[in-house]
Amino acid sequence: MKAYVIHGGGGIGELSLKDQDIPKPGPGEILVRMKANAINYRDLMMVKNGPVDGRIPNSDGAGLVEEVGAGVTAFKKGDRVVGTFFQNWDSGPIRDDVMGSAMGGAIDGMLCEYAVLTENGALPIPEHLSFEEASTLPCAGLTAWNCLIEAGGAAAGQTALLLGTGGVSIFAQQIAAAAGVRTILTSSSDDKLARAQSLGANEVINYRTTPDWDAEVARLTAGHGVDVVVEVGGAGTLAKSVEAVRIGGRISLVGVLTGGQMDPTTIMRKSVRLQGIYVGPKDMFSRMNAALVHSDIHPIIETVVDFKDAQDAYRLMESGQHFGKIVISI
Repeated sequence: MKAYVIHGGGGIGELSLKDQDIPKPGPGEILVRMKANAINYRDLMMVKNGPVDGRIPNSDGAGLVEEVGAGVTAFKKGDRVVGTFFQNWDSGPIRDDVMGSAMGGAIDGMLCEYAVLTENGALPIPEHLSFEEASTLPCAGLTAWNCLIEAGGAAAGQTALLLGTGGVSIFAQQIAAAAGVRTILTSSSDDKLARAQSLGANEVINYRTTPDWDAEVARLTAGHGVDVVVEVGGAGTLAKSVEAVRIGGRISLVGVLTGGQMDPTTIMRKSVRLQGIYVGPKDMFSRMNAALVHSDIHPIIETVVDFKDAQDAYRLMESGQHFGKIVISI
């Protein structure tokens, strides 16, 4: 089979397509013939700064079951499946042992023609989704769901602040619209803001022309602030997010896109709940999928790149010009 492998610290240009043996599924495992991969910012960082030379990148992928190992009962050959980001996180709070099962990081990922998953590390693809759409769910989709609904606790009639128009934020916009959550979304591009409005964004802010966007959020919420923030920027935007959230509100921190420092005093004074989000467990994934089916949500894909041109997909991610997700077809 063909598989891309990382050469540690070599960058996108050193991501190499190699011939490898097709792996065999062991007891409790399934062999999946991959059909699509989706790229996350985390995958780009792994390719550019990969800690493990020879690692197959990408946490997110979908395909067809080719073979099942001994004892597998949940799947059969020909089933459409999507992998989970963590192969060892069924439910409950995250644990130390979960971290060692992150695909495309601690273990090999999905940017290959065949991949082995654990039986517990896969789910059926919702029937209304294509392989390309399903491949976007394990990281960005589930992170958005967790940030907004499960950890974020957003409910109909509340207001959420969404930063940017990458995969997590656009998923959050789609989920919020279906759940009756009002959204305020930021971007530096008026074109992207218009696209977000077509997905139901209630208010939009261009943070280049309105650098004090936290004050604009306060104005749009009559001085109260939003109930929840999906914070993808990191230290560089967190201080403004703290100003933009209401007293007793919630900030779901997922991104590290911007550098900087902040004074935590306001977090204490406003009794803000600031929580780091690292994707979510399998049972949460199942709940999200049920909601996607119920609301007929289809992930927003900016472009689909052929497997042989995978480097181009990473370069698009690096440019930051995409809206929603970037997918590699296999």
